[in-house]
Amino acid sequence: MKVLLLKEPKESENGPDPYIKELGLHGLEATLIPVLAFEFTSLQAFSERVFHPQQYSGLIFTSPRAVEAFRLCLDDITKKKVWKNSLREKWNTKSIYVVGKATAELVAEIGLTSQGESSGNAEKLAEYICSRESPNSLPLFFPCGALKRETLPTMLSGKGIALEGLTVYQTTQHLNLQDSLRNYFSQQGIPASITFFSPSGVKYCMKQIQELAGDLFPQIKFAAIGPTTAEAITAQGVSVSCIASSPTPEDLTACIKRSLQL
Repeated sequence: MKVLLLKEPKESENGPDPYIKELGLHGLEATLIPVLAFEFTSLQAFSERVFHPQQYSGLIFTSPRAVEAFRLCLDDITKKKVWKNSLREKWNTKSIYVVGKATAELVAEIGLTSQGESSGNAEKLAEYICSRESPNSLPLFFPCGALKRETLPTMLSGKGIALEGLTVYQTTQHLNLQDSLRNYFSQQGIPASITFFSPSGVKYCMKQIQELAGDLFPQIKFAAIGPTTAEAITAQGVSVSCIASSPTPEDLTACIKRSLQL
């Protein structure tokens, strides 16, 4: 049974994308189509903050792209040396909060120890942070995308927890998206299930999927990686068959299997 995942492939030394691998273990033939492209911004301002950890009580990463931007701030020999010799240790004395396993893994790769991984979305992470941070302390630094929602900043502000945000990347449609979708539907046919991984993905893909699927569109079971993405799907007038309980390959696979009654 074929399923379509609207996300960037993540290859690793352990083999194929973990979502492809997990779905395959359960007899589901999954295909990935990249939906988004990213442009990094404000890296000079970001770098200045990265090299002054004493100004903050911690860091918040809610996407892998924010971690990638952080890594770019260390992208020369001198900065890498400073990072390894002292800066990494200074940040590790502070709270590093993340959403999701993929972001946590990238944070670990740069040598930071994170917490909050299992929170799964911004609202739950905000609740977790509020339970651990004290009001009126140094601000948490929050590198984010241009399309970030205000859920986390609003919840922290309500508890008196200071937050300093900086937009470090912008999201656009992947250059090959329309051709990739058209080729998939012409060669593979109508998938049993389609999973969206972001509200932006819904915005960029749903109309074309409806056109490509035609009369068979109602047969497709739509899955969402989390509640925010599910809201974007329903806002398009489309029913959500399932929402992954957390953004992991295992939970998404269980979600898809339930929706397909496998």
